[in-house]
Amino acid sequence: MTSSQSDATPSVTVDAPSRLHLGFLDPSGSLGRRFASLGMVIEGFDTRIEMRAAERSGASVASCLAANVARPAQERMARYLEVLQRETGLHAPASLQLQAAPPAHSGFGSGTQLALACGRAFCQFHGLDLSTRALAAMLGRGERSGVGLAGFDQGGLLLDGGPGADGTVAPLISRIGFPDAWRVLLLLDDRIDGLSGKAERVAMERLPPFPRSLAADLCHQVLMRVLPGALEGDFEPFAEGVSALQRLIGDYFAPAQGGSMYTSAAVGRALEWVRANHQAGIGQSSWGPTGFAIVRTADEAESILGGLRAAGVLDPALRAVVVRARNRGATIRRP
Repeated sequence: MTSSQSDATPSVTVDAPSRLHLGFLDPSGSLGRRFASLGMVIEGFDTRIEMRAAERSGASVASCLAANVARPAQERMARYLEVLQRETGLHAPASLQLQAAPPAHSGFGSGTQLALACGRAFCQFHGLDLSTRALAAMLGRGERSGVGLAGFDQGGLLLDGGPGADGTVAPLISRIGFPDAWRVLLLLDDRIDGLSGKAERVAMERLPPFPRSLAADLCHQVLMRVLPGALEGDFEPFAEGVSALQRLIGDYFAPAQGGSMYTSAAVGRALEWVRANHQAGIGQSSWGPTGFAIVRTADEAESILGGLRAAGVLDPALRAVVVRARNRGATIRRP
Protein backbone atom coordinates (compact mmCIF):
# COMPACT_ATOMS: atom_id res chain seq x y z
CA MET A 1 0.00 0.00 0.00
CA THR A 2 1.36 3.41 -0.91
CA SER A 3 0.24 7.01 -0.55
CA SER A 4 1.32 10.14 -2.36
CA GLN A 5 1.70 13.53 -0.71
CA SER A 6 -1.40 14.79 -2.52
CA ASP A 7 -3.54 11.92 -1.17
CA ALA A 8 -2.92 12.91 2.45
CA THR A 9 -4.93 15.38 4.55
CA PRO A 10 -2.84 18.60 4.99
CA SER A 11 -3.04 18.38 8.79
CA VAL A 12 -4.98 16.75 11.59
CA THR A 13 -5.01 17.31 15.36
CA VAL A 14 -5.93 14.65 17.92
CA ASP A 15 -6.72 15.40 21.58
CA ALA A 16 -6.52 12.24 23.70
CA PRO A 17 -7.87 12.32 27.28
CA SER A 18 -6.08 11.09 30.38
CA ARG A 19 -7.38 8.31 32.57
CA LEU A 20 -7.16 7.42 36.24
CA HIS A 21 -6.39 3.77 36.92
CA LEU A 22 -8.43 2.84 39.99
CA GLY A 23 -7.05 -0.66 40.46
CA PHE A 24 -6.57 -4.23 39.27
CA LEU A 25 -9.02 -6.93 40.32
CA ASP A 26 -6.72 -9.96 40.13
CA PRO A 27 -3.03 -9.22 39.48
CA SER A 28 -2.04 -12.90 39.73
CA GLY A 29 -4.80 -14.43 37.61
CA SER A 30 -6.19 -16.94 40.11
CA LEU A 31 -8.82 -18.04 37.56
CA GLY A 32 -6.58 -17.80 34.52
CA ARG A 33 -6.97 -14.14 33.49
CA ARG A 34 -4.61 -11.62 35.07
CA PHE A 35 -5.21 -8.04 36.08
CA ALA A 36 -8.66 -6.78 34.95
CA SER A 37 -8.73 -3.01 35.46
CA LEU A 38 -11.14 -0.39 36.70
CA GLY A 39 -10.55 3.14 35.48
CA MET A 40 -12.15 6.44 34.55
CA VAL A 41 -11.43 9.13 31.99
CA ILE A 42 -10.98 12.76 33.05
CA GLU A 43 -10.97 16.23 31.54
CA GLY A 44 -8.13 18.68 31.77
CA PHE A 45 -5.01 16.60 31.08
CA ASP A 46 -5.14 15.94 27.34
CA THR A 47 -2.36 14.77 25.06
CA ARG A 48 -2.51 16.82 21.84
CA ILE A 49 -0.79 15.65 18.67
CA GLU A 50 -0.75 17.47 15.34
CA MET A 51 0.31 15.73 12.13
CA ARG A 52 0.90 17.75 9.00
CA ALA A 53 2.49 17.44 5.58
CA ALA A 54 6.21 18.17 5.56
CA GLU A 55 9.25 17.97 3.31
CA ARG A 56 10.63 15.17 5.45
CA SER A 57 9.20 13.01 8.22
CA GLY A 58 10.04 13.75 11.83
CA ALA A 59 8.78 14.49 15.33
CA SER A 60 8.94 17.63 17.46
CA VAL A 61 7.65 18.96 20.76
CA ALA A 62 6.21 22.38 21.57
CA SER A 63 8.63 24.59 23.51
CA CYS A 64 6.10 25.11 26.32
CA LEU A 65 6.47 21.50 27.51
CA ALA A 66 8.87 20.56 30.30
CA ALA A 67 12.15 18.95 29.25
CA ASN A 68 11.48 15.75 31.21
CA VAL A 69 8.30 15.31 29.14
CA ALA A 70 9.59 16.64 25.82
CA ARG A 71 12.76 14.61 25.29
CA PRO A 72 11.41 11.08 25.84
CA ALA A 73 8.14 11.96 24.09
CA GLN A 74 9.95 13.14 20.98
CA GLU A 75 11.95 9.91 20.83
CA ARG A 76 8.80 7.80 21.18
CA MET A 77 6.93 9.79 18.55
CA ALA A 78 9.73 9.34 16.03
CA ARG A 79 9.72 5.61 16.75
CA TYR A 80 5.93 5.39 16.44
CA LEU A 81 6.03 7.21 13.11
CA GLU A 82 8.64 4.77 11.79
CA VAL A 83 6.56 1.78 12.91
CA LEU A 84 3.35 3.17 11.42
CA GLN A 85 5.01 3.90 8.09
CA ARG A 86 6.67 0.49 7.97
CA GLU A 87 3.56 -1.49 8.95
CA THR A 88 1.19 0.35 6.61
CA GLY A 89 3.52 1.09 3.70
CA LEU A 90 2.42 4.75 3.81
CA HIS A 91 5.54 6.89 3.52
CA ALA A 92 4.28 10.34 2.52
CA PRO A 93 6.54 12.80 4.39
CA ALA A 94 4.81 14.17 7.48
CA SER A 95 5.68 15.67 10.84
CA LEU A 96 4.25 14.89 14.26
CA GLN A 97 4.21 17.60 16.91
CA LEU A 98 3.30 17.17 20.56
CA GLN A 99 1.49 20.35 21.60
CA ALA A 100 0.19 19.41 25.07
CA ALA A 101 0.74 16.55 27.48
CA PRO A 102 0.07 15.62 31.12
CA PRO A 103 2.97 14.95 33.49
CA ALA A 104 4.75 11.72 32.56
CA HIS A 105 4.91 8.77 34.98
CA SER A 106 2.28 10.36 37.21
CA GLY A 107 -0.68 7.99 36.89
CA PHE A 108 -2.44 9.52 33.87
CA GLY A 109 -1.67 6.81 31.30
CA SER A 110 0.22 9.35 29.20
CA GLY A 111 2.35 6.77 27.40
CA THR A 112 -0.64 4.94 25.98
CA GLN A 113 -2.42 8.16 25.03
CA LEU A 114 0.68 9.46 23.25
CA ALA A 115 0.92 6.27 21.20
CA LEU A 116 -2.78 6.19 20.35
CA ALA A 117 -2.89 9.89 19.49
CA CYS A 118 0.05 9.43 17.12
CA GLY A 119 -1.58 6.37 15.61
CA ARG A 120 -4.98 7.99 15.14
CA ALA A 121 -3.44 11.17 13.69
CA PHE A 122 -1.49 9.03 11.21
CA CYS A 123 -4.63 7.14 10.19
CA GLN A 124 -6.68 10.31 9.76
CA PHE A 125 -3.87 12.00 7.86
CA HIS A 126 -3.72 9.12 5.37
CA GLY A 127 -7.42 8.19 5.31
CA LEU A 128 -6.64 4.81 6.85
CA ASP A 129 -9.24 2.84 8.83
CA LEU A 130 -7.56 1.01 11.74
CA SER A 131 -9.17 0.24 15.10
CA THR A 132 -7.70 1.49 18.36
CA ARG A 133 -6.98 -2.11 19.34
CA ALA A 134 -5.04 -2.62 16.11
CA LEU A 135 -3.05 0.56 16.70
CA ALA A 136 -2.28 -0.48 20.28
CA ALA A 137 -1.00 -3.86 19.13
CA MET A 138 1.10 -2.23 16.41
CA LEU A 139 2.64 0.26 18.86
CA GLY A 140 3.07 -2.09 21.82
CA ARG A 141 0.49 -0.63 24.21
CA GLY A 142 -2.27 -2.16 26.35
CA GLU A 143 -0.28 -5.16 27.56
CA ARG A 144 -1.92 -5.21 31.00
CA SER A 145 -4.83 -2.77 31.01
CA GLY A 146 -7.45 -2.07 28.38
CA VAL A 147 -8.79 1.00 30.18
CA GLY A 148 -6.57 3.44 28.28
CA LEU A 149 -7.69 2.02 24.93
CA ALA A 150 -11.40 2.07 25.79
CA GLY A 151 -11.01 5.53 27.31
CA PHE A 152 -9.43 6.81 24.11
CA ASP A 153 -12.46 5.57 22.18
CA GLN A 154 -15.36 6.51 24.44
CA GLY A 155 -14.47 7.89 27.90
CA GLY A 156 -16.52 7.14 31.01
CA LEU A 157 -16.08 4.68 33.88
CA LEU A 158 -14.54 1.53 32.44
CA LEU A 159 -13.97 -2.08 33.49
CA ASP A 160 -11.92 -4.49 31.40
CA GLY A 161 -11.51 -8.25 31.73
CA GLY A 162 -7.74 -8.47 31.62
CA PRO A 163 -5.62 -9.48 28.62
CA GLY A 164 -6.06 -12.89 27.04
CA ALA A 165 -3.59 -15.72 27.59
CA ASP A 166 -2.27 -15.09 24.07
CA GLY A 167 -1.60 -11.43 24.85
CA THR A 168 -4.67 -10.02 23.14
CA VAL A 169 -5.87 -6.67 24.47
CA ALA A 170 -8.21 -6.85 27.47
CA PRO A 171 -11.88 -6.85 26.43
CA LEU A 172 -14.16 -4.10 27.71
CA ILE A 173 -16.74 -5.54 30.12
CA SER A 174 -18.53 -2.39 31.25
CA ARG A 175 -18.70 1.26 30.25
CA ILE A 176 -20.84 3.62 32.35
CA GLY A 177 -21.34 7.33 31.86
CA PHE A 178 -19.94 9.07 34.94
CA PRO A 179 -22.45 11.26 36.83
CA ASP A 180 -22.17 14.86 35.64
CA ALA A 181 -22.21 16.49 39.08
CA TRP A 182 -19.44 14.41 40.63
CA ARG A 183 -15.93 15.84 40.68
CA VAL A 184 -12.39 14.59 41.20
CA LEU A 185 -9.89 16.44 43.38
CA LEU A 186 -6.43 15.55 42.09
CA LEU A 187 -3.25 15.98 44.13
CA LEU A 188 -0.08 15.98 42.03
CA ASP A 189 3.47 15.73 43.35
CA ASP A 190 5.79 16.85 40.56
CA ARG A 191 8.88 15.95 42.61
CA ILE A 192 8.30 12.20 42.19
CA ASP A 193 7.87 9.80 39.29
CA GLY A 194 5.77 6.66 39.50
CA LEU A 195 7.25 3.38 38.33
CA SER A 196 7.36 2.70 34.60
CA GLY A 197 9.10 0.57 32.00
CA LYS A 198 11.65 -1.95 33.24
CA ALA A 199 11.38 -0.81 36.86
CA GLU A 200 7.63 -1.43 36.76
CA ARG A 201 8.07 -4.91 35.26
CA VAL A 202 10.69 -5.85 37.86
CA ALA A 203 8.47 -4.60 40.69
CA MET A 204 5.52 -6.65 39.42
CA GLU A 205 7.65 -9.78 39.17
CA ARG A 206 8.88 -9.45 42.76
CA LEU A 207 5.43 -9.21 44.32
CA PRO A 208 4.00 -12.37 45.92
CA PRO A 209 0.94 -14.13 44.45
CA PHE A 210 -2.23 -12.13 45.04
CA PRO A 211 -4.60 -14.15 47.28
CA ARG A 212 -7.67 -15.48 45.52
CA SER A 213 -9.83 -14.43 48.47
CA LEU A 214 -8.75 -10.80 48.03
CA ALA A 215 -9.39 -10.96 44.29
CA ALA A 216 -12.91 -12.17 45.09
CA ASP A 217 -13.37 -9.27 47.52
CA LEU A 218 -12.22 -6.76 44.90
CA CYS A 219 -14.63 -8.17 42.33
CA HIS A 220 -17.41 -8.02 44.93
CA GLN A 221 -16.68 -4.35 45.67
CA VAL A 222 -16.70 -3.41 41.99
CA LEU A 223 -19.73 -5.44 40.93
CA MET A 224 -21.98 -4.66 43.89
CA ARG A 225 -20.86 -1.17 44.90
CA VAL A 226 -18.83 0.76 42.34
CA LEU A 227 -20.62 -0.04 39.08
CA PRO A 228 -24.24 0.16 40.31
CA GLY A 229 -23.39 3.25 42.35
CA ALA A 230 -22.11 5.04 39.25
CA LEU A 231 -24.97 3.78 37.10
CA GLU A 232 -27.63 5.01 39.53
CA GLY A 233 -25.80 8.13 40.72
CA ASP A 234 -25.69 6.67 44.24
CA PHE A 235 -22.53 8.23 45.62
CA GLU A 236 -22.06 6.51 48.99
CA PRO A 237 -21.66 2.89 47.80
CA PHE A 238 -19.59 4.06 44.85
CA ALA A 239 -17.16 5.99 47.06
CA GLU A 240 -16.95 3.24 49.67
CA GLY A 241 -16.29 0.66 46.97
CA VAL A 242 -13.53 2.69 45.31
CA SER A 243 -11.86 3.36 48.67
CA ALA A 244 -12.05 -0.33 49.64
CA LEU A 245 -10.61 -1.38 46.29
CA GLN A 246 -7.77 1.10 46.70
CA ARG A 247 -6.93 -0.03 50.24
CA LEU A 248 -6.80 -3.69 49.29
CA ILE A 249 -4.80 -3.30 46.10
CA GLY A 250 -2.68 -0.52 47.62
CA ASP A 251 -1.57 -2.73 50.49
CA TYR A 252 -0.52 -5.38 47.99
CA PHE A 253 1.59 -2.97 45.92
CA ALA A 254 2.97 -1.11 48.97
CA PRO A 255 6.29 -3.06 49.09
CA ALA A 256 7.07 -1.81 45.58
CA GLN A 257 6.46 1.85 46.45
CA GLY A 258 8.16 2.49 49.75
CA GLY A 259 5.86 0.54 52.06
CA SER A 260 2.74 2.66 51.55
CA MET A 261 -0.27 2.61 49.26
CA TYR A 262 0.88 6.09 48.23
CA THR A 263 4.08 6.76 46.29
CA SER A 264 4.09 10.33 47.64
CA ALA A 265 3.97 10.65 51.42
CA ALA A 266 2.66 14.21 51.04
CA VAL A 267 -0.24 13.03 48.87
CA GLY A 268 -0.92 10.23 51.34
CA ARG A 269 -1.10 12.60 54.34
CA ALA A 270 -3.54 14.88 52.57
CA LEU A 271 -5.82 12.07 51.39
CA GLU A 272 -5.88 10.38 54.78
CA TRP A 273 -7.15 13.68 56.20
CA VAL A 274 -9.86 13.70 53.54
CA ARG A 275 -10.77 10.11 54.43
CA ALA A 276 -11.12 11.00 58.11
CA ASN A 277 -13.22 14.12 57.54
CA HIS A 278 -15.28 13.60 54.38
CA GLN A 279 -17.07 10.97 52.36
CA ALA A 280 -15.06 10.45 49.20
CA GLY A 281 -13.61 7.78 46.95
CA ILE A 282 -9.94 7.98 47.92
CA GLY A 283 -6.83 6.53 46.32
CA GLN A 284 -3.86 6.72 43.97
CA SER A 285 -3.95 6.34 40.20
CA SER A 286 -1.74 3.48 39.03
CA TRP A 287 1.81 3.84 40.45
CA GLY A 288 1.13 7.47 41.31
CA PRO A 289 2.25 9.79 42.56
CA THR A 290 -1.07 11.42 41.66
CA GLY A 291 -3.77 10.84 44.25
CA PHE A 292 -7.49 11.49 43.96
CA ALA A 293 -10.62 12.13 46.00
CA ILE A 294 -13.89 11.63 44.11
CA VAL A 295 -16.64 13.77 45.65
CA ARG A 296 -20.29 14.66 45.03
CA THR A 297 -20.00 18.23 43.76
CA ALA A 298 -17.60 20.96 42.67
CA ASP A 299 -18.48 22.95 45.80
CA GLU A 300 -17.55 20.01 48.02
CA ALA A 301 -14.23 19.63 46.21
CA GLU A 302 -13.41 23.29 46.86
CA SER A 303 -14.53 22.96 50.48
CA ILE A 304 -12.24 19.97 50.99
CA LEU A 305 -9.36 21.84 49.42
CA GLY A 306 -9.95 24.75 51.78
CA GLY A 307 -10.10 22.37 54.73
CA LEU A 308 -6.80 20.76 53.74
CA ARG A 309 -5.14 24.16 53.69
CA ALA A 310 -6.70 25.27 56.96
CA ALA A 311 -5.62 22.04 58.67
CA GLY A 312 -2.04 22.50 57.47
CA VAL A 313 -1.88 19.07 55.82
CA LEU A 314 -1.56 20.22 52.19
CA ASP A 315 2.14 20.33 51.32
CA PRO A 316 2.81 23.60 49.42
CA ALA A 317 4.74 21.58 46.83
CA LEU A 318 1.61 19.68 45.79
CA ARG A 319 -0.63 20.82 42.95
CA ALA A 320 -4.36 20.53 43.59
CA VAL A 321 -6.72 20.45 40.60
CA VAL A 322 -10.47 19.82 40.48
CA VAL A 323 -11.62 18.09 37.28
CA ARG A 324 -14.71 16.55 35.74
CA ALA A 325 -14.97 13.03 34.47
CA ARG A 326 -15.06 12.79 30.69
CA ASN A 327 -17.76 10.71 29.02
CA ARG A 328 -16.33 10.92 25.52
CA GLY A 329 -13.12 9.77 23.93
CA ALA A 330 -10.48 11.48 21.83
CA THR A 331 -11.42 14.35 19.53
CA ILE A 332 -10.14 14.86 16.00
CA ARG A 333 -9.89 18.26 14.30
CA ARG A 334 -8.97 19.30 10.79
CA PRO A 335 -8.44 22.84 9.45
